[in-house]
Amino acid sequence: MALFPAFAGVSEAPDSGSARKELDWLSNPSFCVETVTTLSQQTEEATALISEGPPLTSRSPLKSETSDAGDTNRKLRQASRRKKEKKRKRKRQHRSRDRRRRGRSGSSASESGTDPGKDRAPRGFRDADKESEKPNQENNAASAAGRHCVWLEDIQALTGETFRTDKKPDPANWEYKSLYRGDIARYKRKGDSCLGINPKKQCISWEGASTEKRRSHKHVERYFTRKNVGLMSTDGVAISSHTEPLSSEPVSFIPVKGLDDVAPVTTWLNPLGIYDQSTTLWLQGQGPSEQESKQPDSQPDRENALLKAKVEEFNRRVRENPQDIQLWMAFVAFQDEVMRSPGLYAIEEGEQKRKRSLKLILEKKLAILERAIESNQSSVDLKLAKLKLCTEFWEPSTLLREWQKLIFLHPNNTALWQKYLLFCQSQFSTFSVSKIHSLYGKCLSTLSAVKDGSILSHPELPGTEVAMFALFLQQCHFLRQAGHLEKAVSLFQAMVDFTFFKPDSVKDLPTRGQVEFFEPFWDSGEPRAGERGARGWRAWMHQQERGGWVVINPDDDDDEPEDDDQEIKDKTLPRWQIWLAAERSRDQRHWRPWRPDKTKKQTEEDCEDPERQVLFDDIGQSLIRLSSQDLQFQLIAAFLQFLGVPSGFSPPASCLYLAMDENSIFDNGLYDEQPLTFLNLSFSGVSCVGRTDQLGCRRWTRGHSREGEEFICNIFHLVMPLFSGRERSQLCSSWLRYEIAKVIWCLHTKNKKRLKSRGKNCKKLAKNLLKEPENRNNFCLWKQYAHLEWLLGNTEDARKVFDTALSTAGSGELKDPEVCELSLLYAELELELAPDLRVATEARAVHILTRLAENSPYGPYTGQVLAVHILKARKAYEHALQDCLGESCIPDPASLNRLVSVVKCFMLFQYLTIGIDAAVQIYEHVFPKLKGSVTSEGPSLEDSASPQSARNILEAITLMHTSLLRFHMKVSVYPLAPLRQALSEALKLYPGNQVLWRSYVQIQNKSHSASKSRRFFDAITRSAKPLEPWLFAIEAEKMRKRLVETVQRVDGREVYATIPETGLTHRIRALFENAIRSDHGSQCPLLWRLYLNFLVSLGNKDRSKGVFYKALQNCPWAKVLYMDAVEYFPDEMQEILDLMTEKELRVRLPVEELELLLED
Repeated sequence: MALFPAFAGVSEAPDSGSARKELDWLSNPSFCVETVTTLSQQTEEATALISEGPPLTSRSPLKSETSDAGDTNRKLRQASRRKKEKKRKRKRQHRSRDRRRRGRSGSSASESGTDPGKDRAPRGFRDADKESEKPNQENNAASAAGRHCVWLEDIQALTGETFRTDKKPDPANWEYKSLYRGDIARYKRKGDSCLGINPKKQCISWEGASTEKRRSHKHVERYFTRKNVGLMSTDGVAISSHTEPLSSEPVSFIPVKGLDDVAPVTTWLNPLGIYDQSTTLWLQGQGPSEQESKQPDSQPDRENALLKAKVEEFNRRVRENPQDIQLWMAFVAFQDEVMRSPGLYAIEEGEQKRKRSLKLILEKKLAILERAIESNQSSVDLKLAKLKLCTEFWEPSTLLREWQKLIFLHPNNTALWQKYLLFCQSQFSTFSVSKIHSLYGKCLSTLSAVKDGSILSHPELPGTEVAMFALFLQQCHFLRQAGHLEKAVSLFQAMVDFTFFKPDSVKDLPTRGQVEFFEPFWDSGEPRAGERGARGWRAWMHQQERGGWVVINPDDDDDEPEDDDQEIKDKTLPRWQIWLAAERSRDQRHWRPWRPDKTKKQTEEDCEDPERQVLFDDIGQSLIRLSSQDLQFQLIAAFLQFLGVPSGFSPPASCLYLAMDENSIFDNGLYDEQPLTFLNLSFSGVSCVGRTDQLGCRRWTRGHSREGEEFICNIFHLVMPLFSGRERSQLCSSWLRYEIAKVIWCLHTKNKKRLKSRGKNCKKLAKNLLKEPENRNNFCLWKQYAHLEWLLGNTEDARKVFDTALSTAGSGELKDPEVCELSLLYAELELELAPDLRVATEARAVHILTRLAENSPYGPYTGQVLAVHILKARKAYEHALQDCLGESCIPDPASLNRLVSVVKCFMLFQYLTIGIDAAVQIYEHVFPKLKGSVTSEGPSLEDSASPQSARNILEAITLMHTSLLRFHMKVSVYPLAPLRQALSEALKLYPGNQVLWRSYVQIQNKSHSASKSRRFFDAITRSAKPLEPWLFAIEAEKMRKRLVETVQRVDGREVYATIPETGLTHRIRALFENAIRSDHGSQCPLLWRLYLNFLVSLGNKDRSKGVFYKALQNCPWAKVLYMDAVEYFPDEMQEILDLMTEKELRVRLPVEELELLLED
C-alpha cells in the first residue's frame, strides 16, 4: 500500500541523489520530486498574491485543484457567467425598492453559495499556471476550503501583518460550528407565504425574523422624567432687568422692555432700523460669530456651577474646621442633594445604572466619613454614621465585630449601647432570645459599673441613670414580645425589692455587691412583690439576723381550687385554630412566675412547664440602682402599665415603637360619642402582659384572671405606703381608673350580671380610698367616684357626690387646679347629658362654672343664674387668666397646672354664655404666647417625658379646643374648616399625639376630597421623626378604601365597579413601604402586622409570605408576627413553629402536646 494513497498511480521519478538506508521511504512510488517542485511553485505564487492583495484572516486556506478537474470547473464558470449577464439585464429593467441592495456582489455571493459544484470541489491540486491566471477564482475556491490546505503560518516569506482584528463581531458565529457565511446560502424571503399550500387551510410559522422593516419608535419623554423635572425646577428667565418709575402721563403705546436704548442704524438691508444683528447677518447670507454659536445652555451650566461652588465651599470649610462634627454630617447629607439634582452628578436612568450611581453615592459618603474620623478619633456620631453606611457593604459578621470594637472603646455611652442592642436584636441570622437577653444584662451591668466608678478609664456621662432605666424597660418589653412573660414580670418584681426594700447595711456597697446580697433573698422562696404575704427584702434580712421567719398559717382562700378552663372547647375546628386559641389562653393565664407553694408541700419538680420558673441567673445582671425619686415612681408606674393598669405612663421614645404591637391607637372608644368626657386610657399601642390578640380586636380593659387581679391588688397595697402627696394620689387614681375601665367594658358588652358585680366592687374601692385620712380632700378621687356613678346611670347620686366635694372645697377663687378640674368635669357631664334637655343642662353647667369663679362657698343648683353673676364670673376668669399667663414665665408645675385648668374652664364658660366664637378667641389669645416657649424648647420626642413642661400644657389646651369644636359640630351646624385648621396647627407642633391624629383622621374621612389631607400627611412625614403620622396616614387611606368598598358592595356579596378605586391599594402599599424605610418603622412590630394584614386582605398570598419573612428579618423577636402567620398561612404552621423554637421564642403548647390533647 502506498504511503500517500492519493498519489498511488503516479509513476516513480528517478532518484537524483545517493540512496541511504534511512531514506528508503523515498523509493515509495507515491512520492515524486515533481510533486515537491509543484508544491514549492504554488507556495511561492500564493505568497506573492498575499503580499500584493489585502490582508487575510488568521487561518485562510489556499485551496488547489488538480488538472483533471480544471476543464470541468472552467465550463461551469462560463455557464454561470452567462447566467449572470442575463440577470443583470433583467435587474436594470426592474424598478423596485431593492435595486440598491441587490448588486453584483450580492448576486454573485448568492450564486456562489448555492452552486453545488463549488460546495463540493474535487480533492486535487490545480495547475500553477491556471492559479496564476485566475487569482480571483482561487480566492473564491479558498473560501470553500477542503481538507488539504496550506496555512499562513507555514509560509516563511510573509512580511506583512498576518492577523486582522474584527471590531464588529457577528453573534451568529456562536450558533454554527464554523464561519457560517462561507457555508450557508444568503437569501431574502419575499413574503411569509409558501408556494404549493392552501392559504385557507394551511400556514407556515417562520421562526426567523420578519421580512418587514422594523420601525424605530422614539420614546416620548413625559413631564415626570428626570430630565423634564429638572427643567421644570429651574428658575425662569427674567424678561427685563430695567425698572422704570411709573409715570402719570398716558402713553400712546406699550414700550418693549429689555432692549438697550440705542439709536437704530439704517442700512440698505435694514432701511427702517428694525432688524436686530442676527437678522441682518442672515439677510447678508452670513451666520453668527463663533462665540455666539458656541454659547452653551445657560441653565444647566449655572446649576453645575452652583453645585461645584457648594462642593468647593464644603471642602474649604471642612479643611478649615476639621473638628466640626455637624459640618461633616451636613457634607455627607449633601451628597444626596447632589445626586438628586439634574446636572453633572445626576443619577442615570435605568436599573443597572441607578445601582451603580447609588453605589457611587455610598462610596463617596464613606470616603468623607473616613476623612472625618481621621480628624475626630473620639467622635461616636461619625463612627455610628459609618457603621450605618457600611451595612450596605459589609457582611453581618464583619459588622458585628466593628460594633463590638466600638462598644469596647466607649462602654459609658448609653446611646451607643441602645443602637448596638437594636442592631443585634434585628439580625435574624444570629438572633436568639437567650443571646439578646444576656446581652441586655451585660449592657446594664457595664453601665452600673461605670456609674459606680468601678471602670476608672471612662467617667459617667450626664443622663446615664435615665438611659439605664429606658434600657431596662426595653428589655422587659423585649421579653414580653418574645413570649417570656414570667421573666419580664420577675424583672419588675426584683427591681421593686431591689429599689424600695433595700437593707441599710448594703446601701453603701456598689451595685455588684448589692446584687450578690440580693441573690439569697431571691432563692429563699419568700414571697415577692405582688404575691400574698410579701414583706420585702429588708424585712427578710432583719428576720434572718434574728433567726428566720415565723411560720404564719395560710388563709382559707388558698384552699380554693384554681379555675382551669378547658383549653380545647371544640375539637372539630382546624388544628391551627385550636393551637392559636390554646396558646392565647395560656398566655393570658400563665404570665406570673410559677413558684412552689410550701403550704401545699410543692417542690420545683411539680412544675409542669419548667420555663415558668425564673432563676436568679436570668435576672441578676439586669438589676440597676435608681437614686432619683422621679425614676423610682416611674418604675412603679411602668410596672402598673405593663400589667394593664392605666397609670398614664408611656414608654420612653427610644423604645416606644419597639414595644408598639397592637392597633389600639386607632380605637376612638367613647371619644366620638362623648368628646368632652371620654376616658383616655393612653395605652399608646403597647399591649399589656398576657395579651396576644389578633389584629383588629378593640382594646378594652377586661381585667385578668382571679390570680392576676389579686396580684395587681397586692402590688398596690405594697407600694402605696412608699409614696405620699401627689405620687400617692396618682396611684390611687390609677387604681380607681383601672376599675372604671373594666366597668366601661361591661357597659360596652352589655353584660348586666358582670356589670353589677364590677360596679359594686368599684364603688367599694372608691369609698375605701376616700375613707383614708390622706384622701379626705383628694378631689381627684372625688371626681373619679362621681364619674363612676354617672357612668352607672346614677345621675342624682353623682350630682350629690359632686356637690359634696365642691362644698368641702370652700372658696378657692380659681387657685386650686384640682377643684377646677372637678367643676369642669361636672359641667361637661351636664352638658353631654341629653340633647332634648339641653337648656336645663346648660343652665346647670353655667351655674357650676359661675360658682367656681365666685368668692363664696359652693351651693347646689337652684335655678337660672343671674346675668350679674355671669358678668362677675367673666371678670374673675379674665383676671385669673392674666395672672396665670404672667406666672407661666416661671417654670413652676403648680402655676402651669393652674393655667391649664383656668383656660379650660374659661373656654367652656364662654361657650355656654356667649358662643363658640368667644371660646375660640380664648384659645387664640393663649396659643401664641405658649407657642413661643414650645418652639424655643424644640420639638423633640424626649420633651414629652417631663409632665410639667410648656409643651404638655399647650397640648392639653389644644385638646380642649378641638374637643369643644367637635362637641359643637355634633349638637349644631358649624363649618369644618376651623376644626381642620386647629388640628393641622396642633399636629405640626405635636406630631406624636394620638388623640389629635384620631380626630384629624375622623373629620377627614367625612370629606369627599382627599387631596388636602394627603398633602398634609406628606408634609408631616417629611419633617417629623415620630411614626404616628405614617400610621395614621395609612389608616386614613384604609378608611377611605373601606368606604369605597361599602358603596360598591350590595349585601356584602358582589362588587360593582361604578366608582373606581383610584389606586387606593397601590397608595396604601406605597405608604407601607415608605413607612418601613423610616427611622423607627423597620423595627416596629405594629407596622409589620398592619402591612401583613393588608396584603392578606387583598388575597395576595405569595406577596404576603414575602412580607412576613421580610418582617422577621427586622423584628425576629415579635411572637405576634408568628401567630399572625399561623392564622394567615395555616399550611405553614409546622414550619413557623419550628422557626419559633429555633429562635427560642416561647411556645407554651408544642405540637406534640396538641396531638395528645386532641387524642384524649
